Amino acid sequence: MDNLFSQAAPLLMFLLPGFLSAWIFYGLTSHPKPSQFERTVEALVFTFVVHGATKAIKLGLLAAGKIQSLGVWTSDAQTIWSILLAGLLGVGVAAAVNKDTFHSWLRRRGFTSRTSHPSEWFCILDSNPAYVILELQDGRRIMGWPKEWPVSPSAGQFYLQQPAWITENQALVELTALDGIIIHATDVRWVEVFPKETIEDDKSAQGL
Repeated sequence: MDNLFSQAAPLLMFLLPGFLSAWIFYGLTSHPKPSQFERTVEALVFTFVVHGATKAIKLGLLAAGKIQSLGVWTSDAQTIWSILLAGLLGVGVAAAVNKDTFHSWLRRRGFTSRTSHPSEWFCILDSNPAYVILELQDGRRIMGWPKEWPVSPSAGQFYLQQPAWITENQALVELTALDGIIIHATDVRWVEVFPKETIEDDKSAQGL
């Protein structure tokens, strides 16, 4: 057992920056975690990027050291730089995915029509901040501002602020005593998304 651990420890240390980047990425985005195998592959990709960047920094510092001594490059220095770069890589990739940076660049050039968001459902609600009307499975309809929404229509909850039930004659019955209402995604049949101005005009017309 000790021999197995001694053989596995260097591999774990080698992969640690990649796993750190992946952990930060999934902690800062709404993407669901894939299978263990896929996460390991992603960690390998992150690891090679981090080690490549660390190698480049090492060469740069050694070249600068020929002009002005900056100290000795040690294994501790390499570990510190690897961890720092892993953190920056995870944060940077997460920010780019949340802002749809990669895919928007590719869409403008006609390479893809996809987004970096985890689903079309999430993409629409994230990119179009507006009031929504939820049609529930039992036929009732409720309007509100989606403060939170699920990543997938099959799991998670909506948190609607300024909720108001819509009656059969299309009148709004506001739930003024509530800060918001939580509705499970599986209770929703479909979602209607409107510009904010449309809902405000309807409220004004009804004197709400």
